[in-house]
Amino acid sequence: MFAIDDPADLDRGPRDTKSGTERMCVVTRRVRPIDELIRFVLSPTGEPVPDLKRKLPGRGLWISASHKAVAEAAKRNLFARGFKKNVKVSADIADETDKLMLRGVTDALAMVAKAGQVVSGFTKVEDTLRRNTAEILLHATNGAADGIRKLDGIVRQNAAFHDETDQIPIITLLSSDELDLALGRSNVIHAAVLTGPAGKTFLSRSQNLVRYRMADADINASAKPSKTHASPDTVPPDDDFAD
Repeated sequence: MFAIDDPADLDRGPRDTKSGTERMCVVTRRVRPIDELIRFVLSPTGEPVPDLKRKLPGRGLWISASHKAVAEAAKRNLFARGFKKNVKVSADIADETDKLMLRGVTDALAMVAKAGQVVSGFTKVEDTLRRNTAEILLHATNGAADGIRKLDGIVRQNAAFHDETDQIPIITLLSSDELDLALGRSNVIHAAVLTGPAGKTFLSRSQNLVRYRMADADINASAKPSKTHASPDTVPPDDDFAD
């Protein structure tokens, strides 16, 4: 089992912000919304592991949701500083975190498929987009440029026709093999998540993975599937990085 600190101190967050909404990044020493951070806890064997759902017991260490930031924390021995003890940190912890997040994306997509809220195949996806009943458009990372361009064009046309400032998300995170595995189908290159509640978890996890990979140019950035936004931070007068 994980060691649990005094409940009064657990997940209290920075002293100058509402508890439960923001935390300090051990790398940047800046306060960010928890959705832009990854919480790490110690495993029973004393190794830091990502708590992507923020539900594991024990003292938590918060790091900006960035591959670069997680790698930097390991390189600078910040896990030991934050947890105030010697910890065993894998040299590949940033890559391992990426793989765990990717598995969360595929698991969520599998649940969407189980709920019957996914269509695949160029023709079916095209028809779904033209009927404006798709909530998310998916492309395999190894998909042909021509097919991607045509379907993306329909998404842009729909947004323009309805005078919408935001078009539906277009996500290119999974290979064809990974889409096959998640959807239980063969040779999936294009897919669309239909309107419904099942796609929300998939979209959220996809956004988190995009942020983790794309924020490397700026470890203080947050990301959406097609955009990256930076926001100001506040540095609190607190040198304790863990919960």
